[in-house]
Amino acid sequence: MQNDAVLKMRGICKQFPGTRALNNVDFTLRRGEIHALMGENGAGKSTLIKVLTGVYEKDGGTIWVEGTGEEAHIHSPQDAQNIGISTVYQEITLCPNLTVAENMFIGRGKGQLVHWKDYEDRADGILRSLGIPARAKQELSRCSLAVQQMVAIARAVDMQCKVLILDEPTSSLDEKEVAMLFDMMRDLKSRGVGIVFVTHFLEQVYEVSDRITVLRNGELVGEYVIEDLPQVELVAKMMGKNLNDLADLEQVGLKSQGGQETVYQAQALSSSESRPFDFSIRRGEVNGFTGLLGSGRSESVRAVFGADRITGGRVQVNGKPVRISKPHDAMKNGIGYLPEDRKRDGIIADLSVRENIVLALQVMKGFFHPMSKAQMEAFADEYIQALQIKTASQDTPIKSLSGGNQQKVILARWLLTHPDYLILDEPTRGIDVGTKLEIQKLVLKLAEENMSVTFISSEIEEMLRVCSRLIVMRDRKIVGELTGSELTQANVMKTIAGGEQ
Repeated sequence: MQNDAVLKMRGICKQFPGTRALNNVDFTLRRGEIHALMGENGAGKSTLIKVLTGVYEKDGGTIWVEGTGEEAHIHSPQDAQNIGISTVYQEITLCPNLTVAENMFIGRGKGQLVHWKDYEDRADGILRSLGIPARAKQELSRCSLAVQQMVAIARAVDMQCKVLILDEPTSSLDEKEVAMLFDMMRDLKSRGVGIVFVTHFLEQVYEVSDRITVLRNGELVGEYVIEDLPQVELVAKMMGKNLNDLADLEQVGLKSQGGQETVYQAQALSSSESRPFDFSIRRGEVNGFTGLLGSGRSESVRAVFGADRITGGRVQVNGKPVRISKPHDAMKNGIGYLPEDRKRDGIIADLSVRENIVLALQVMKGFFHPMSKAQMEAFADEYIQALQIKTASQDTPIKSLSGGNQQKVILARWLLTHPDYLILDEPTRGIDVGTKLEIQKLVLKLAEENMSVTFISSEIEEMLRVCSRLIVMRDRKIVGELTGSELTQANVMKTIAGGEQ
């Protein structure tokens, strides 16, 4: 055991119904260290933090925090706070209508008479010592998001935290604000605070961290000193790849390069969730956005579809300037979109399979021009057969279907609108291998029939099977484009990591 450790987690296990979220995971945080906790979606990062902070009860393993004796027993967030563990989340949990000082000290009077002037003087002293550009009497809502993050951190520091967990603290900050936050993190590090840094931004990890712990599928991959783990190797470990054994995969079929005609083109397109980017797709082409979770791939296609508030850019569809500010605009211009989260943004759980299939077409027709039941039944029959959707009947609630069949229903919904351009964001996530292959073959078939398709998947192998062009993203920016012989797993991972091809 390290003598300078402030936190040791050993053999941590956590099981949910049907899922082993953590399996025998170790984690060590040292005094005065910034330690990045890395892993793809579902790797177990959030579960490990929730076990540490008392949100979840662990099923096995031990936790030791400096000053707590042999073992720390953490049954609630208050228990965690009492032994010096504080968490600052991506979503600010302070009260914007209160002052900075009130947010820093609220709930800490323990029934005693509170002298706010003393608290304000103390708050101003803390703010100055940490270099936070705010005043104690200032209303929190008047502070920038970065300063609000810093106030939350200052509150934790003043409560004598030994372990500070920063969960995606930079996701909504600009570059100057990130630099300001990093300065504060380095200052806290010099004071001996151990910081757990959770982020999807690789470059930020290497800018500020001392060590990295990587989780994958609920298990520990390893702990590494930052200098010993190049970015490309970090990407490989997160994805479960061996750089020495990478080989191109067999193709499902002949990938379509597309024709010469540009179906959709965007210049400097941006939304409330994405940075400006240029993008185009040709008729009959299958291209894809790739990158780690949080790279901006989903935010980019949501901007194309108008699913988030559009903040800038110019768009042409079939060579003509158009304005797409909401999904209905995209649909009228021949664009369909299967979203990443089918349960939240895709299926209407209590509606039938038939009603889910005809939904988009009915929206396009307008609800003052309803389809007859006979039409809806005919459409549903056609696509249930075409996509081999396994359902007891058209009237079965879609929530009763398996994940793969739910996904097929959403595909049917968009195919029924006969789009020129179809965006598929994680269309095969959480479904069986056989259904995955069916969807991949369908994508290639649609391209042969001159439909343009953007395909996004967390699995590089799948992208290589179906895409003739890959747009690589990192930290919400396009950092490369791969075509032809460049389309290999090694090149994709090196580009994601920022290395040479």
